[in-house]
Amino acid sequence: MKEMEIISPSFINNGYMPKKHTGFDVDISPEFQLLNLSDNVVSIAIIMDDLDIPLRKALNHWLIWNIPKTDKIPENIPYGSSVSLLNNAIQGVAYGRNRYRGPKQPVFVRNTHRYIFNFYALDCFLNLDSHAKKKDLIETMSGHIIQQGSITGKYKR
Repeated sequence: MKEMEIISPSFINNGYMPKKHTGFDVDISPEFQLLNLSDNVVSIAIIMDDLDIPLRKALNHWLIWNIPKTDKIPENIPYGSSVSLLNNAIQGVAYGRNRYRGPKQPVFVRNTHRYIFNFYALDCFLNLDSHAKKKDLIETMSGHIIQQGSITGKYKR
């Protein structure tokens, strides 16, 4: 089976994310294209983390799951726990809210941060409500992941 590949028209892998995808502007989620998806995929889940938070492994910025199989995730996923644009996909609690939250380092942080978007192609839809956090999503996905892929964007204040 081919590896799932993730690309974005918004930024190249390991490249800088445009300001519009950050908390310093309109803070909208980027568009993604998913290549080489297996025929057995039923749904997609995405976890976005900041990898460069001092004293932590990562800070979770976005959780979304139960996206029906698709080769494109559109830009600007609306806020809220249920996303009608994606057939009622569920956004969990990340960064304290049910929504995408782009880079927004505090004023005292001047170094470049890496933001990884991990994509999971699953063999089912998940029975998990919108109060779920990253740990809950990872536990519920266990045993259902068919393919994985990621793309990393950078941002510097």
